[in-house]
Amino acid sequence: MDEIRFDGRVAVVTGAGGGLGRAHALLLAGRGARVVVNDLGGAMDGTGSDVAPAQQVVNEIKEAGGEAVPNYDSVSDWESAQQIIQTAVDNYGGIDILINNAGILRDKSFVKMPVEDYKKVLEVHLDGTFYCTKAAFSYMREHSYGRIINTVSAAGLYGNFGQTNYGAAKMGIVGFTLSLKQEGAKYNILANILTPVAGTRLTATILPPELLEKLKPELVSPMAVWLASERCGVSGKIFIAGAGYFSRAAIMEGPGVHLGADSDISVEMVAERIDEIKSLEGAQEFEAAMDEGSRIFAALGTG
Repeated sequence: MDEIRFDGRVAVVTGAGGGLGRAHALLLAGRGARVVVNDLGGAMDGTGSDVAPAQQVVNEIKEAGGEAVPNYDSVSDWESAQQIIQTAVDNYGGIDILINNAGILRDKSFVKMPVEDYKKVLEVHLDGTFYCTKAAFSYMREHSYGRIINTVSAAGLYGNFGQTNYGAAKMGIVGFTLSLKQEGAKYNILANILTPVAGTRLTATILPPELLEKLKPELVSPMAVWLASERCGVSGKIFIAGAGYFSRAAIMEGPGVHLGADSDISVEMVAERIDEIKSLEGAQEFEAAMDEGSRIFAALGTG
């Protein structure tokens, strides 16, 4: 198979001062992309800032013969998020690829979680993904090309104790991406979802050291970079990558039971058919909300 290259393409990777973002940026640059390395340089909980992490990755890229510039703005503010994308426009004339990777953690059990911790995690993950994508989308639409990769987590897809804020933000990104897919389709803008399993500073607090050593961020990046490539032809899909394992997840709906819209439906009627209602045998994946709705319309005789 021919090598997948990014010569002439411009990529922005947020949270690229270390971990997954750094691995994504290095791989893209190594294959010819010009990369904006964004990182606020804050602590794991989002406090503070430091220009060193982003600059260090830029130095690594340049020492390897690639092209990159740093950006130190926060994704969680609309004005500063615009500056991240503007850095790509000012230095390279536009943007073709956006990997929304920046993130923080403020884990606490639900009862103990301060409202501020909930808000801050959503600001960085969900709002930050929205802001950076919104800033980049018009440039991509103008040139009828774009690849957007949004980072989520198993905590969003499946839930995790002590991460109600993080899980809510990550599942919000799923809904955002599935809707963005619809709006980008006619402009050749593809939006996909990456669920990494990697040893980073965000996972170092919950995973044992011996496991972290095997979960190298570099083992996730090939999936991210394929999604960023011209060769990628899918949109609105959820991919999992970690430790050399690659898979796809999907939101599915079972065939269900139609109890009749013209009759009074009691709680007992639902209870009597609950096993059929819960069944996912023959489940279906829908490409859009209206496709799912067509199943109900068909049952009503209007589809």
